[in-house]
Amino acid sequence: MTPEEEAIARAELAMNLRRQNVAGHKVLAALESVPRSLFLSAEHKALAYADRAAPIECGQTVSQPAVVAQMTEALELGPNDRVLEIGTGSGYQTAILARLAGHVYSVERYRLLSDLARERLSVLKLDNVDLLVGDGHEGWAEHAPYDRIIVTAAAAAVPEALVEQLVPEGILVAPVGAEGMVQELLKCRKAGEGLVGEHIADVRFVPLVPGIAGRL
Repeated sequence: MTPEEEAIARAELAMNLRRQNVAGHKVLAALESVPRSLFLSAEHKALAYADRAAPIECGQTVSQPAVVAQMTEALELGPNDRVLEIGTGSGYQTAILARLAGHVYSVERYRLLSDLARERLSVLKLDNVDLLVGDGHEGWAEHAPYDRIIVTAAAAAVPEALVEQLVPEGILVAPVGAEGMVQELLKCRKAGEGLVGEHIADVRFVPLVPGIAGRL
């Protein structure tokens, strides 16, 4: 794909997302500013500007742009917000968060994915991101508390450590449900010691697996 073709494809995707009304102008502008092709391997770059999930390394996926837009919009990000992302993956969602928030802390269980995301984020000169190879169930206590938390893999319930690391009245967005089933994408606010959630959409995400990957 030539630079001109990519620019056209990015604009067409942005127009498609606007027609779907999945997010506001600020979030859609951030999506349009991030080249999704940068976050896909050569054999999958043709899928970069299709509104669908795409395969990435380590048997994982990058979410379809409409879902990325919905989740980002639900976070209600401000320019000073400190965000914890569970599941760096390709780094695509991370890059969009970094365009909108003050600082992003992102945890990934696969070292290869974390290393590749670091390289890609460096290309975009995003210096307000810290990456960690770790267990997403445990969050990243060192930098807690966070104003916003986004989880890009599904669990049967939101891990307690993440609830503890969220500020009072902070927002957490996560898919909740069993692996291989339709899951519920929830927008949750912290009230007291727990979360109060609302339904955003039905989704299918890869599972939130505990621990750090032994290989890759």
